[in-house]
Amino acid sequence: MSSTQREVDHVLAYPEPPASPIWHRHGAKARPLTDAQKKRNRELLDLAQRKPRTAAA
Repeated sequence: MSSTQREVDHVLAYPEPPASPIWHRHGAKARPLTDAQKKRNRELLDLAQRKPRTAAA
């Protein structure tokens, strides 16, 4: 029984901090991408995946 009491005390000794305000976004939602933007993103992703990696700048 004493081990259970210690576990409970340990948990209560470190309360969870409050959630960050940036986790709660109440503003306007992001606009969806247009078809042209989606196509450009796919092309850039394809190019980046095919291109050999270079040394870090």
